[in-house]
Amino acid sequence: MIPALCRRYCVFLLLALAFVPLLLLAPETGRKALELTRDNLAEMLSFLPPIFVLLGLMDVWVERETMMKYMGEGSGIRGMLLAFLLGAAAAGPLYAAFPLACVMMKKGAAMLNIFLFIGAWSCTKIPLIMFETATLGFRFTVLRLFFNIIGIFLIALLLRKALPPRPPLS
Repeated sequence: MIPALCRRYCVFLLLALAFVPLLLLAPETGRKALELTRDNLAEMLSFLPPIFVLLGLMDVWVERETMMKYMGEGSGIRGMLLAFLLGAAAAGPLYAAFPLACVMMKKGAAMLNIFLFIGAWSCTKIPLIMFETATLGFRFTVLRLFFNIIGIFLIALLLRKALPPRPPLS
């Protein structure tokens, strides 16, 4: 039991142990590192509860057949556009996309659509596009979006080709 627990949290334990010499050898740097760790943990904990609530609701409310119909292997362009729009309309950090992608995968969404969802979440969030247009200009935003969208679709297609076929879910 204890060795399995140690294996599961070995990276965390190693990092926690690394703070001790850092605090002794460079106290100012160690305090700053602990402060940053605390701030990042607080930020992450502020996002995770609402995400888990949404995950639970999605898991209960969205039937597997519905997910497969709209985002499964046979969904075609409609599924790709839906996945892309869901990712683009999302709010929050990228690490919030992965639990949602996991539920989508469990519900039968095609891997291509999951890759498109994660790519759109990371590069094409609508609120950030509006901010970017106001600060960097329309031309820059359109060019960046154009190349990002092409890149997202190419990467999603390459990843789908590189992965072995997923076994059917029961």
